[in-house]
Amino acid sequence: MTVTQEQATWFTEAFERLVRNVDKAIVGKDHVIRLVLTALVSDGHVLLEDFPGTGKTVLAKALANTLDGSTSRIQFTPDLLPSDVTGVQIYDQSKGRFEFHPGPIFASIVLADEINRASPKTQSALLEVMEEGIVTVDGEGHPVGAPFLVIATQNPVEQAGTYKLPEAQLDRFLIKTSLGYPDTQTAVALLMDSSTRARASLVSPIITAESIVAMAKLAGDVHVDQSVMQYLAAIVDATRSHPDVLLGVSMRGALALARATKTWAIAKGRTYATPDDVRELAVPVLAHRIMVDPESEFAGVSDESIIERVLLDIEPPAYRAA
Repeated sequence: MTVTQEQATWFTEAFERLVRNVDKAIVGKDHVIRLVLTALVSDGHVLLEDFPGTGKTVLAKALANTLDGSTSRIQFTPDLLPSDVTGVQIYDQSKGRFEFHPGPIFASIVLADEINRASPKTQSALLEVMEEGIVTVDGEGHPVGAPFLVIATQNPVEQAGTYKLPEAQLDRFLIKTSLGYPDTQTAVALLMDSSTRARASLVSPIITAESIVAMAKLAGDVHVDQSVMQYLAAIVDATRSHPDVLLGVSMRGALALARATKTWAIAKGRTYATPDDVRELAVPVLAHRIMVDPESEFAGVSDESIIERVLLDIEPPAYRAA
């Protein structure tokens, strides 16, 4: 089904209202907010990696508050068990059978705080539910519903007592981004309002879960010309043959970029995607999915710089509207 301009306009207006609402808590970070909302609408998940005190948890809470749906927060610790996340079967003596008690993963928006502090066994409990939206316990599948977004945070500085996320886990995140420190003007404004400690509480629900599902369906119908998809595929393929890369972007990563590109396009009020949409999302969607050669990494080559180099090397197709 083709998206009409009227539908695209409705989507853009709803998207901008969401951005402005979350911006009440996270001031001056509109681009990051747009990336997180893009992941929400694109049926993806977000990894926020940044220094302590930059607002990672506040952003996740603000997004949770803006959606009129269920939310939960899981503080990942070394002693956290998989059943603490997914839920457990408990025997009910009165009924004479086991009943499933869902864990905190059963929510529309789940904040996985400091995800790299949990053991690999607990981290792997998220693999199935993040990919398929289903938790399997004792052979029985339990869907978490839609929308479903996991916002995981991790601190890149403190590595003591942490477990690095494996490549298979990183590949489940649609977008990896960071907030960074605010500029001077924004910092002064925040300091003047320092009496407001719980900034996420300033955000109130303005959209229902059903509306997010409707937005996701519209985004999925955005037109993408074959030349744009060929351009996207060329970028992904280039990461696999790059001399500084041990492991390139997977097909899951290519599909994730395609979905995010459609959402990014309609959020700008267009019914079609352009090569610029692909370029703007390439780094946050693809960079964390590649494994840099250790020698190259030691020489200062980063995953983001590799994607940026690939974008410079590959000629985008000529602009052509739908």
